[in-house]
Parts: sequence; structure tokens; C-alpha cells
Amino acid sequence: MSALWRIMALWRPQAGWLTAGVVLSLAALLAALLLMTQAGFTVGAAALGGAVAGPVAAAVALRSLGALRIVLRYGERMATHDALFRALAALRVWFFRGLAARAAGGLGFRRAGDVLSRLVGDIEALDILYIRILVPLAGAALLLPVLAWVIGAVNVALAVVVVALFALAAFGLPLLAARISWRESGRIAGAFAGLRIACLDTLAGLREVRAFGAEGRMLATVQGREAGLLSAQHTLATRAALAGAAAFLAGQAALLAVLVFALGQGNAALVAVAFLVVAAFEAVAILPRVGVAAGHAARAAGRVLEVADGPLPQASMPPAPMPAGSAIRFDGVHFAWAADRPKVLDGLTLDIPQGSRVALLGPSGAGKSTLAALLLKVARPQEGRILLGGTDIAALGDDAVRARCAWLSQATHLFSDTIRANLALGLPPGAAADDSRLWAALEAARLAEVVRALPQGLDTWLGEGGLGLSGGQGRRLALARALLSEAPILVLDEPCAGLDAATEREFFQALNEGAAGRTVLLIAHRLTGAERLDRIWRLSAGRAVAAAG
Repeated sequence: MSALWRIMALWRPQAGWLTAGVVLSLAALLAALLLMTQAGFTVGAAALGGAVAGPVAAAVALRSLGALRIVLRYGERMATHDALFRALAALRVWFFRGLAARAAGGLGFRRAGDVLSRLVGDIEALDILYIRILVPLAGAALLLPVLAWVIGAVNVALAVVVVALFALAAFGLPLLAARISWRESGRIAGAFAGLRIACLDTLAGLREVRAFGAEGRMLATVQGREAGLLSAQHTLATRAALAGAAAFLAGQAALLAVLVFALGQGNAALVAVAFLVVAAFEAVAILPRVGVAAGHAARAAGRVLEVADGPLPQASMPPAPMPAGSAIRFDGVHFAWAADRPKVLDGLTLDIPQGSRVALLGPSGAGKSTLAALLLKVARPQEGRILLGGTDIAALGDDAVRARCAWLSQATHLFSDTIRANLALGLPPGAAADDSRLWAALEAARLAEVVRALPQGLDTWLGEGGLGLSGGQGRRLALARALLSEAPILVLDEPCAGLDAATEREFFQALNEGAAGRTVLLIAHRLTGAERLDRIWRLSAGRAVAAAG
């Protein structure tokens, strides 16, 4: 359960709100207990034929306690739900920041469906941690001594029996259910992730699925994943029902013990005890079923922490001052993505002078994109150095290095938002997104006339993935966003993949003019002739070989 404690530690900034919710919950519970106890005394006295002491006072007490319970319960619901929403919002922000720090540029090497499952499903599974686990457990911890004290004042033996059954229902059964369900929850988490991956793959490749007539096969895959998820959920639900039934029987056994003890005794206090026992077991009736969900929450917490709290890809050290220059040098770099995989780079040495335009060519798998990943500090070399302005980037801050490099790839994402919002993403932190600056970037990318022709101009809404623009227009919009960053280094990783020859020439003509004065590193399979280059290198066997002067 250490993962759950780690999640709760992350909620420390919301401790005030969380504590307020627990306090109001306990106050509402005490009001309910007092109401049931007072009602028990009143009913018991009337049933036994005795006069109710202070009938007016008793009526006033019942009405007051009933009203107080309603007000406190309303306040508790408001406070606990508000605290929960704040805690989950903070947890999602922490998760996203951790993911971004450990997988720069988005999802890194993780599958989108798996990350989505952790961001949505696993974090949502943690919503029970506060309202359905911590708050009821706090109530159970309060009820245990209250039951022992109140019932013990009537009969010690009866108090021992009731308290033991209460401890079983409130603590023993939930703990046992949590331990049993933890293993099954691993199946559920994996099944959820598998189902989301299958659905996203099918939707993203729907054109290919239709073209190859593979609808039936893909649907069978999704249905198979869904069946596995339903099976795991059914097992978990069965165990939750059994735990709930056992808690119900414990409550009934406690009530039966009170009734057996009360036989032949004309004592109104025993009627009050019976009412108190009913209220106490009702307050914790949900805990055994929640214990099953707690195992699932523990597994979910582990999956969340695995992504967002794992080791950073770069060693932590005080960053050195950023150098003034932006010349790049790969000095004897060796790199492999895993220890059991062959080296992608094997002693590569490459100089990119400041302000130069360099092309890096090679087939797929030659290591071209790996160079971009190393330069952006997504990964680090096993041997050798990468120098920026003469300083090893290992000694520089990650954000500072990435602020020097604007990155544009074949998979550059356009958000489902306005053109203005998509462009503003490339602005330096704190820079004003004034229209003149945005239009200047669009002019440099040769897209200004297209945007002016749209009905809402900069405020035109783009669909998912830039729907509404052609492939070439989307790529030029991404170029405009990169140019807005004012980064002195522009890294282009296959920026024209999938474009036709005419659109590719238009893109490079816009680049030739818009990137004037910047260092340009063009990573590509081939050249079209529209690029203006100072040097061309070809990657071969993990090394850079000069291809042209």
C-alpha cells in the first residue's frame, strides 16, 4: 500500500480542504449517533410504558439533532467533494509534469492508449481514496471507542461482543478484501489499457482498416479485450458483494446480541444501544466493499507513479550558465537505446557551425532522429559529449537547452483549437501573442494569405490534428509556430514526409526565407534541390560521412 501513501503525500498542499471535509464528516456522524441514541431512549421509554422524562425537551432535542445532521451532512458533502476535486486536479497536473519531464516531446516511447489509461482510468480509480476510504475509516476510528464506552456502561460483555464484530466489519473485512483484490486489479488495469490501445489503434488506422477490409478482425480484437475486462470486473464485483454480505451479517449478529441480552430486561438504555448499533454498522457498511476497490486503487496508484515518478532520463545536477554561442558539436558519441540492442551511433563526430544549414541523410534506422533526441536531451549518450556553444549540454538545464532549439518533425501535432492558439504555443514564455507577431510568422511560412481567406482568420477553429488545413498548409503552420520561438537552432526531422513534390518545394522555399540567420539541422532520407544548404552529411554505420561541400 506504499503507492497509496505516496499519492496521499502528494495531496499535502490540499491538506486544509481535506481535513475540513473529514472534520465535517465526523461532526455529521456524531450528530447522527446522538439522534439515534436519543430516539432509542424516547422509543424505549414509551414502549416500556414509562413516562418520557422531559417530553418537550426530548422533542426539541430530536428536532434539533435532525436539523443539525442535515446541515452537517450537506456541508460535509460540499467540503469533501470540493477537496477531492482539488486533489485530483493537482494529481493530474503532477502526473502530466512528471510525464513531460521523463518523456520530452510528449509520450516518448510509451503507447498513447496506455498513457491515456493511466491519466484517465487510473487517476479516476483514486477518487475513492478520500471520500470512500479515508473519510469512512476516520468515522470507524471514532465509532469504535464510542461503542466501547456507551455499551460498556451498560454491560462489559455485550460491549466486547459488539466491538469485536464492529472491528471485523470496519477494519478486518476491508483489509482482507483489499489484499485479495489487489492481484485481480492488476488484470483490470492491464485490460483497461489493452482495450484503450486497441480502440485508439483502430480509430487512428480506420482508413487502412477499411481499405484492407479488416473491420471484422479489428472488431474481434476490441471485443476480445473487452471480454477480458468484463471477466476481471465480474470477479472483482463478486468479491465486493461477498465482502458486503459478510459485513451485513456481522451487523446483524451484533444487533442479535443486543436483543438477546435485552430479553426480560425493561431497560430503555438497551433500546438506545440497539439504535446506536444499527447506526454504527450502517455508517461503515460500505467499507468492506470499498476494501475491494482499495486493492484496485493501490494498483492504479502504482501505475500512476510508475510513469510520473520514475527516474529522470538526465542526471540531476546544478545547471551551468548557458553559453553565448549556439555552435553544435557531437564529439565521439556512442549511443544505443537499450543494452541488448546494437549501437545506433558508434563514435559519431559532427560539427554544425553557428548559423549554418546542414543536412543529415540516411535510411530509416541509421540514427538520424536519434541525433535530434540527444540534442534535445530526451536521451543522453553512453559515451562522448554533445557541445552547445562549447559547453557540454549534460551540464546545462534541460529547459534552457530546449529553449535554444525549435523542433519540427513529420509528426508535429496541431491541436483542436484556433490557429491563434496553435501559433501561440511557439512563443517564448511571457511573450505577448499580438496579432502583428503572429501574422509575421505566417508571412515567413507563406501561409498568411491562406489564413486571411478563412472566415475567422486567426480565430478559425482547427479540427483534431489540424483538420481543415491540407497536409502542406498544416506543415507550414507548424513551421510558423517554430519560427515564433525565436530559437537560434531549428531542427527539422523529416518535415516533408508524406507531402507531394510541389508542396515540399513550397515548404522549403518558405523555410529558406523564414529561417534566415538561424542554424538549421535538416534530417531527411533524401534532398529535393529546393533546400539551401552549407554542408551535407550522410550517416553510415553510426558515423557521419561528408557527402558534399
